[in-house]
Amino acid sequence: MSGSSPSAVTETPDNTGQVEAGDTHGVSPVTPVSIETLLEMVKSYNSAPEVQDRIRDAYAHAAEAHKGQFRRSGESYVDHPLKVALILASMKVDATCLVTALLHDTLEDTTLTPELIEETFGKKVLALIDGVTKIGKFQYQASKVEKQAENFRKMLLSMSEDIRVILVKLADRLHNMRTIASLDTPKQRLIALETLEIYAPLANRLGIGWMKSELEDLSFSILEPKTYQDLKARVAMRRKERKNYINLLVKTANEALKANHIPGQVLGRYKHIYSIYRKMTLQEIPFDEIYDLMGIRIITDTKLNCYGILGLLHSIWKPISGRIKDFIAVPKSNMYQSLHTTVMGPEGVPVEFQIRTEEMHHVAEEGIAAHWNYKENADSLPAEGERKVVAWLRQLVEWQKELPDNREFMDSVKVNLFPDEVYVFTPKGQVKELIKGSTAIDFAYSVHTDLGNRIFGARINGRWAPIKTVLESGDIVEIITNPTQTPNKDWLRSVATPRARARIRHWLKEEEDRQSADIGKKALESEFRKVHKSLAEFLKPPQLEVILSFSDLPTPTLDNVYSRIGFGKVTPLSVLRKLFPLPFETTIPSGGEHEVSSQDYPIVVRGGGKDLLLGLARCCNPVPGEEIVGFITRGRGIMIHSRDCPNLDHLSVQKERFIAATWDSDAGAFFDVDLKVLMEDKPGMLAAVSAAISAKGANITHAEVKQDRRKMAVLDFSLMVRDVTHLETIMDEIQHVKGVIRVQRIKKLTTASQS
Repeated sequence: MSGSSPSAVTETPDNTGQVEAGDTHGVSPVTPVSIETLLEMVKSYNSAPEVQDRIRDAYAHAAEAHKGQFRRSGESYVDHPLKVALILASMKVDATCLVTALLHDTLEDTTLTPELIEETFGKKVLALIDGVTKIGKFQYQASKVEKQAENFRKMLLSMSEDIRVILVKLADRLHNMRTIASLDTPKQRLIALETLEIYAPLANRLGIGWMKSELEDLSFSILEPKTYQDLKARVAMRRKERKNYINLLVKTANEALKANHIPGQVLGRYKHIYSIYRKMTLQEIPFDEIYDLMGIRIITDTKLNCYGILGLLHSIWKPISGRIKDFIAVPKSNMYQSLHTTVMGPEGVPVEFQIRTEEMHHVAEEGIAAHWNYKENADSLPAEGERKVVAWLRQLVEWQKELPDNREFMDSVKVNLFPDEVYVFTPKGQVKELIKGSTAIDFAYSVHTDLGNRIFGARINGRWAPIKTVLESGDIVEIITNPTQTPNKDWLRSVATPRARARIRHWLKEEEDRQSADIGKKALESEFRKVHKSLAEFLKPPQLEVILSFSDLPTPTLDNVYSRIGFGKVTPLSVLRKLFPLPFETTIPSGGEHEVSSQDYPIVVRGGGKDLLLGLARCCNPVPGEEIVGFITRGRGIMIHSRDCPNLDHLSVQKERFIAATWDSDAGAFFDVDLKVLMEDKPGMLAAVSAAISAKGANITHAEVKQDRRKMAVLDFSLMVRDVTHLETIMDEIQHVKGVIRVQRIKKLTTASQS
């Protein structure tokens, strides 16, 4: 291999290497074509007569089925599937894929029957056409998340059964984008938006970089035509200005290769328009500050020579620290491999070099199609493609089962279609690919769900680190577990991967169900005791059927009834009233008017009310030592109020929602309280009050000073205290500060707790 003159090609922001949007695979959309054009292209990589006959037969069926049909552009309709097949033939796909391309619109738009297709071309072709047809029914909408997610779930399932389905669909979309000018403007914009948000990222995920670049630029030219034309003109001008510069770099690199007897082809390249636009918007920089519009790609014969060329380049130009990336040792998820280095070129201009073998270059251009098994009796993908590319797709299919919330599902899809990966290692050297921003929690869940659920800490590069530590490429991560550790809602704010988020939500949902069933059962037992009866006596027919009637499952269960009570969807009193159709009176559960046993308290508040279904009401901020009562909200768990909370009066209109509660005697936590201090307005008062609080071992979380109408100073404090005794000690200490007139605890009247 020898050096060559520079040729302009482009790349995407993650440098996967693509051909320029103006260079079309297959043939130009306006070039007249025939079946002979396709057969000649196929013959270049598969000349078997039976393959030629099969493709010719498929075209004949397509031409007959689409006879008399025309596209909006005026061309014969059969030219569309023919040009789709030509795009795929340029990727050297198998005959089954080409036959599918030629017939892909027949099921929906013609009278050609499934039975005839199966009889003539086999079950596999029929299944692929059906899959492409189903994807075609996916109607993208910029809003309406529910419908969009439902359709995308179906699309994923079709894709995951055979990757050739999406290859045909991508080629179909590419030809439609190339010929989109015949559509009205609103339709163009909707198709372009769908292409930019769904199909271009899919092409990238499958490693088909040239297609991703072309789809992006075509979409961008429709969605932002003025910006596109402006950037296109600027890039053309910059290329003209820098032509001699690129030639100098190519010449210098070529001479260095020849002098060191290293085979290699040196090519100049440029970013494509949309990737430039993305860099400008993401980094908020003007066009003139983008210095890596140009770069050099060197294609050699072996991995060893790739690394040798890297060292050679660094001996000529100074490498820029932190800008060397080894995607050969750690390939990207779409199989992309290359060495990247940015050096300080002549005139102080940063220049990126990409170094790869011919095989790596082929994969960077064609992606999964580069690993296709061209033998016509093979219906499955090779292990390489299956392992590195299709795995993420099947993972998405699994996530779509685990993420019932459609908005969250679509968010996870878009996150995975626009990956920005980090590569980290297990202690045994296994590579884990994670989304940028992933933490040790994400890493743990990527290994195993149980490891994630029990993560207590991590050793990152041999040093102890919190579980929320964000990981960087190259980190070696060891997870430390604790059998008593469990996930909590706060973890959801510290994970980046859909897998971790789905597993945490699954655990929280199961735990909420368990806790709500436990609370609901205790609440119902407590209500039965008020009428001097035992719940256990009624858990048999016919009374059992009455209780089960409160379940909302097709097959009713007691746990479901208990859970609905715990979630506030059913009140214990309503169950009693149905069992005993007599007038009942209920009161707010008493905490100190008479002697009660522990079983009279269905709710035990531990550790500051941080259980999934328990929360301390912000209106009164109860603390241990105060009498408390629970209020079952509708679907938000139980809010704990102090017995003297000013909101209990208006909550009492729903008194059947109250539930007895008590403190855990070993709470051992700190609790929020609000204080108001009225004092003389003179220097040093705030410091004196703060010192009094600190002296009693309390932490101030908020402080605000203002002046009332009498020119007195008013201090509003939020503190953390252990219990009511601790609070009283603090208030007494504040009261003894010279100049303090009054200190009082604040409990707010609000209607926010009524739900």
